[in-house]
Amino acid sequence: MNNGLSRILYNHLLELGLSETISSYLNLIILLVCALIFAWLLDLIIWRVLRNVTSRLARKSKTNYDNFLVANKVPRYIAHTIPLFLLFEFVPFAFIGFEYGGNIALKILRILIVVLTLFVVKSIFRSTNDYLKTKPRFRDKPMDSYIQVFMIFAWALGILTIFAIITDVYIWKFFTALGAGSAVILLLFKDSILGLVASIQVSINDMVRIGDWITFEKYGADGDVSEITLATVKVQNFDMTITTIPTYALISDSFKNWRGMQDSGGRRIKRALIISQKSIRFLTDDAMKSLQKIELIQPYLISKNEQITSYNTTNEINKELPINGRNLTNIGVFRKYVNDYLQNHSAVNKNMTLMVRQLAPTAQGIPLEIYAFSSDKRWENYEYVMADIFDHLLAALPYFELEVYELPASFQLNT
Repeated sequence: MNNGLSRILYNHLLELGLSETISSYLNLIILLVCALIFAWLLDLIIWRVLRNVTSRLARKSKTNYDNFLVANKVPRYIAHTIPLFLLFEFVPFAFIGFEYGGNIALKILRILIVVLTLFVVKSIFRSTNDYLKTKPRFRDKPMDSYIQVFMIFAWALGILTIFAIITDVYIWKFFTALGAGSAVILLLFKDSILGLVASIQVSINDMVRIGDWITFEKYGADGDVSEITLATVKVQNFDMTITTIPTYALISDSFKNWRGMQDSGGRRIKRALIISQKSIRFLTDDAMKSLQKIELIQPYLISKNEQITSYNTTNEINKELPINGRNLTNIGVFRKYVNDYLQNHSAVNKNMTLMVRQLAPTAQGIPLEIYAFSSDKRWENYEYVMADIFDHLLAALPYFELEVYELPASFQLNT
């Protein structure tokens, strides 16, 4: 045996009358216990020193990145490294005469160092992720997906390193074996690979960001994206439920992203009134005079009436039948009224498309569609604005002697 503390302790055990074998084992046990106690105490001391130092630096520094490092226990894991390396250097000294046991202890310490390194890397990645989420530029990016990708590679490399330590085989030979078993690996990690590809495409093409309102009918999702990871996308629906969607479904299926509407100046109103065809007619002189009392379209009706009268008089049109010559219809005047009403509505964005159009006749009647944009994009306010507009238009229809189509009730069919 070598000289030093181990030799002194061994000789002292022999002097107590113990055999050489028992003295060797007791010597090893005592040294190991002392080393472990010393490493534990050293770990506590280093951790307390690091905790005080890092906490002070975090409070004084201008950036909050170090705050996230402390919160994710990076200093705590680093504090473990020095005792581990000291134990690694102590093993050959303690296991003199126990070469096989010393090799096993060294392998265990190497594995612990690899695992500790992985935890340090994981904590640094988490800290980086938390820090980037505080930056407006990265707040809506799927950073969780990238962190998961890095950690997959890190854990894969760490596991291969551990196998190499246990088997005493060079790590490059494991990569050679992985090449032969690549088909099995692709099958096992199919979802992760699909998620990785999807995350990259989603980010590059800017298809979805955290905070976007999306509608995905296939999965019953209708709400805001709260999280994007390598495998899943979480959507918080408006009823406060959570829908989980596979990330690769964002590129393989069709969904609706409402970000364009939210970034624009308004939210679209696209709804039609179904006008009963039998209520449509030419306007008589009496009807024209009655409608001129509506202030919103009074200038329009006066101007139009003068033009029509001048045209019919000049061309000597026989007005015994309203179909002859030029005439106004109640639906045409109502269409003008709706357009002017929307132009004067304070909640309608006048800088975006605004029109009142007549669609193709249907079996129910003639759809008169309002196509405009609400200035307020918030859902509840948008619904209020749209309801307010159609409340008024439905109430205005009788003034133009127009009717909305309704399915007849049973008692109406029997009369």
